[in-house]
Amino acid sequence: MSISFREVPRTGVIFVSSEASKRGFYRGAPDWCNLGQGQPETGELSAGDVRITSVAIDEDDHEYGPVAGLQSLRKAVATLYNARYRQGKSSLYGPENVAISGGGRAGLTRAAAALGQINLGHFLPDYTAYEELLEIFGRFTSIPILLDPEQGEDFDLTALKREIIGRGLGGLLLSNPCNPTGKTIHGETLAGWVRTASDLDCALIVDEFYSNYTWVCDGPVSAAAYVGDVNKDPIIIVDGLTKNWRYPGWRISWTVGPRSVIDAITSAGSFLDGGANRPLQRAALELLDPIRATREYDLIQECFVGKRQRMIRGLKDLGIEVSLEPEGTFYVWGDLSKLPEGLRDGMAFFRACLDEKVIVVPGEFFDVNPGKRRPGRHSRFRNQVRFSFGPEMDVIEEGLARMGRVLNR
Repeated sequence: MSISFREVPRTGVIFVSSEASKRGFYRGAPDWCNLGQGQPETGELSAGDVRITSVAIDEDDHEYGPVAGLQSLRKAVATLYNARYRQGKSSLYGPENVAISGGGRAGLTRAAAALGQINLGHFLPDYTAYEELLEIFGRFTSIPILLDPEQGEDFDLTALKREIIGRGLGGLLLSNPCNPTGKTIHGETLAGWVRTASDLDCALIVDEFYSNYTWVCDGPVSAAAYVGDVNKDPIIIVDGLTKNWRYPGWRISWTVGPRSVIDAITSAGSFLDGGANRPLQRAALELLDPIRATREYDLIQECFVGKRQRMIRGLKDLGIEVSLEPEGTFYVWGDLSKLPEGLRDGMAFFRACLDEKVIVVPGEFFDVNPGKRRPGRHSRFRNQVRFSFGPEMDVIEEGLARMGRVLNR
């Protein structure tokens, strides 16, 4: 065939799952320990946890839904954000400040498609899927910003202002809490970020998919709490049911921001994806009730804090360094530098773990490099690996034991 297609690389989790599948792995395989998964456990976390197990389909659900999402769901998202983050404030979110998308990647892709010709900053390391997202749309120039692990991945307001002004940034994309390091911007620091972005007219696009998984502060954490005027401040938030409600298969996400931004994102969605699944949008309404949403946050805190501590302790016992204990997310960013020769490279360690039917994600996937503009160089994160404590505790325990066998061969 004469038609030429661009080779699109697999992102981190997709790559490692694909490699594992060549050795017999499949979703739910009982003999595998998936410590690379980017999803939390989806079952009941306690006896009082009620999960949705069926979805009714109305006659209207057979028709196309609005590209911006069902009005009822947009209103429910706005109501939740106002209840959580905007109490006592004169500027409140309305349905017009919300757009519904078919999953997180769709929401982020809509935002990227709607951006103008600007310099868009992004951090290293950060979410693997940002690489293709930042490359596919040629209207903006992506500018990498390297975080310093020796400084605890901190990025203070002085540095933020310097980057925005010095590099002429019109936008900044980040995950908060950060995937993969777990670094979390919160409290007065997050308030300062929002003020700085607003004062300097720099759009802040915040991926908040892990905002229920916060370990060093009261949560959930959101930039929405510090927005002055919801229709003027250039703060754009993306979240969804995937992590914070533990329904990744539903592929329901939302974008919250100024009305003008939501209009542009909706226009982009009209040609990119056409809108989210209509029956699942209706089913999501009960999940976004503020009381039920708070219950979900509490359950996550009760369940995941123990898994976090077990993973951190287990990795350190194996000789894997954890310079920054995760402040958020359900990941631990481990450093292999002091392991035996041959296992210090993330990709080599990943392949050795496959022999024991354990999946992890090499750190090089988080070295976001749109367009491969740094060719021929080893990744600066080649000694890092992301370990997930998203699975059940028994999977974590068994995975740690098997990695011990890898190290003791």
